Amino acid sequence: MDFDARLRKAIERGHRTGSAEARREAERAMSEQELRRLHTQYRLELSEHVESCLKKLPQHFPGFRFETVVSERGWGGAVSRDDVGLSSQGQRANYFSHLEIVIRPISEVHVLEVAAKGAIRNKEIFSRAHYERLADVDLGTFTELIDRWVLEYAELYAAKG
Repeated sequence: MDFDARLRKAIERGHRTGSAEARREAERAMSEQELRRLHTQYRLELSEHVESCLKKLPQHFPGFRFETVVSERGWGGAVSRDDVGLSSQGQRANYFSHLEIVIRPISEVHVLEVAAKGAIRNKEIFSRAHYERLADVDLGTFTELIDRWVLEYAELYAAKG
C-alpha cells in the first residue's frame, strides 16, 4: 500500500474517531429529562404498533384473547388462549399458548428495549430481546422486529395447532 492510500485511511479513521467523540459529547449534553422524554415517545409509538400487530392474531386464530400489558415488566400487549385436550394416557390435559411483547421501562443505562416471550401448548418456543441506546434508536428496526416476532409466532402456532 502506497503512502497516499495509507494517508487516506488515516484521515478516514480520524473522521470516524471525531464523529464518535462528537456523538458521545452530544449524549452527555442530553439531560436525563430529555432521555426520559425520548423513551416515553418511543414507548408510546412502539406500544401502539405492538397492539395493532397482536390484535390481528385472534382474527386468524379464534380463541386468542388480547390484553394490554402495563406492569413493572413494561408496556405492550399479549395474546393468550387456553385449550383442553387429551393426553397420551387418555387423561384431560390443559394447554396454554401466549405471546407477549413489551417495551421495558427506562433504566440507568438509557436504552430502549423490547422483549418478547412466546409459548405454544405449554412449551416456551422463544424469548427475544432487542435494545439500542436512546440516542441511536431507529424505530424502523424495532417495528420490523416486532412484525417478525409476531409473524414467527403465527407460523409456529399454525404448524403446531
